[in-house]
Amino acid sequence: MIQFNLLPDVKQEFMKAKRTKRLAIVLAGVIGGLALTIFIFLFLVVNVVQKKHLHDLNNDIQKYSKQLQDTPDLNKILTIQNQLNSLPALHGQKPVTSRLPNYLGKVTPAQANINKLHVDFTANNAQIVGVSDSLSTVNQFADTLKFTTFTTDASTKGKPAFSNVVLTSFSRDNTTTNYQLSFNFDPAIFDDQNNITLTVPKTITTRSETEKPSALFQAPGKKEGQ
Repeated sequence: MIQFNLLPDVKQEFMKAKRTKRLAIVLAGVIGGLALTIFIFLFLVVNVVQKKHLHDLNNDIQKYSKQLQDTPDLNKILTIQNQLNSLPALHGQKPVTSRLPNYLGKVTPAQANINKLHVDFTANNAQIVGVSDSLSTVNQFADTLKFTTFTTDASTKGKPAFSNVVLTSFSRDNTTTNYQLSFNFDPAIFDDQNNITLTVPKTITTRSETEKPSALFQAPGKKEGQ
C-alpha cells in the first residue's frame, strides 16, 4: 500500500505546535497542582497542626505548673535541693584539719608541750597555751614559727607558713615556763587541693626529729614524766 501525505507543511507545523501546547498546558497544570498541594499542606501545618501543638504545649505547661504549685513545701524542697548541689563545692573548700597535728609536731620544740590550742579557720589564726622547760625554748618556738616555709606541687618557691607570731604572755617558776603564743597561718597549708611540704629551720630539735618524743598535748598542770 502506498500512502501519500497530502497535508501541507504549514498544517503539519500547526498540528505539531498544537500538540506541544497541549503538553505544556498539561505540564503546567500538573506543576500548578503540585504547588497548590504543597501550599495547602504548609498552610495546614502552620495554621492547624502547629497551632494545635502550641496549644497542647501551653496546656501542658499550665497543668505541670499547677502540679508544682500544689506540691506541699515546694520552696523548702527547692532550697534543700540547691543546698545539696552546693555541697561538693563546699566540701572542696573545707580546710584539711587533719594536717594540724603533723604541722605542730614539726614546729614544736621537744622541750615544749601544748595545754590548749584554739584555731580559727575563718580568721586564719591560732593561739597556743602550754608549758616549756625554759623561756629560751619558748622564744625558739616562736622563731621556728616565724621562719617556717611551705611549698606546694604547683609552686616550689617557699612561702611563710605562719605570720604575726607573738608571745602574748609567759610566767616562770623554778622548773617550768608557762607561755601563750598567737599567730596567723596561710590558709593554703590546709587547702585540700594542695600537697604541702613544710620546711622547718634547723635551729632547734623538734618532736618530729627525736626518736622518742614526749606527748605533744598535755592537760594543764601536768608535767612531763607524770
